[in-house]
Amino acid sequence: MASVLTSLGRSRRDESDDDNFYDSPRFVTHADDGFINKLINIYASVLSPGDRIFDCMSSWVSHLPDEDYGRTVGHGLNAAELAANDALDEWFVQDLNREQSLPLDDDAFDAVLCALSVQYLQYPAAVFSEFDRILAPQGRVIISFTNRMFPTKAVRAWRVADMDERTTLVEAYCRAGGLTVTETVTAQPENDPLVAVIAQKE
Repeated sequence: MASVLTSLGRSRRDESDDDNFYDSPRFVTHADDGFINKLINIYASVLSPGDRIFDCMSSWVSHLPDEDYGRTVGHGLNAAELAANDALDEWFVQDLNREQSLPLDDDAFDAVLCALSVQYLQYPAAVFSEFDRILAPQGRVIISFTNRMFPTKAVRAWRVADMDERTTLVEAYCRAGGLTVTETVTAQPENDPLVAVIAQKE
């Protein structure tokens, strides 16, 4: 598997254990209302009732449209946040910078979502390869982000990039994982810019 980030690119200002940084729950949203409403609309255009969804690097809210999904599994780094997320049927805690293999079956999901968190991945090629593995054929990945971040925990390649370069980086993550980018949405519905990269498993 080709690595997307160099050792310098994946470096962070704070290399201490992520478990400590995320130990206390943060019941806040990491983007403004315009971003969130636009993201919900993007999800509505891609997801279908009955879909099996994996919400990766999630928190206390998943921004899902109000639909009857088949199964929604969440992942994150804070148990209290995940337990408070009423969109999730089940969830688990795992540090993807320490262990990239997901405890999920092959072809188990129709969609993988990752909102406002991709900037923290140090080994994105391995994580996106896992997305490809757990997706059913023709399954979709939706990666969304804005210009906000915890700068001490974001990887250097992300911190030094502008929004266009970050979009190119996420598209490279998708390709490294074996996924095909089908659409990239860019918008600024309010104050926070929005990018959503949509990719598909062949």
